[in-house]
Amino acid sequence: MKPGIHPAYGPVVFRDKAAGFAFLTRSTATSDTTVEWEDGRTYPVIDVEISSRSHPFFTGQTRVLDTAGRVERFERRYGRRDDRRDNR
Repeated sequence: MKPGIHPAYGPVVFRDKAAGFAFLTRSTATSDTTVEWEDGRTYPVIDVEISSRSHPFFTGQTRVLDTAGRVERFERRYGRRDDRRDNR
């Protein structure tokens, strides 16, 4: 690799405040905020909105959307278009 053109790659803590979950990994992302990790060392910390502990796909708390009800509500509100052309 060409020296001097790549960002620094080092240990960083990503913290999901909503789920109370944090994990240590390596990244090129940086932060001025630091946190003391379980091993006693201080690492930069990046707060994230969502992680595998809080995302509905990973937690199994997905919501089923009622798409048929949404279509019917849209048609009630704006009317149904019946002027579709069969020969385009």
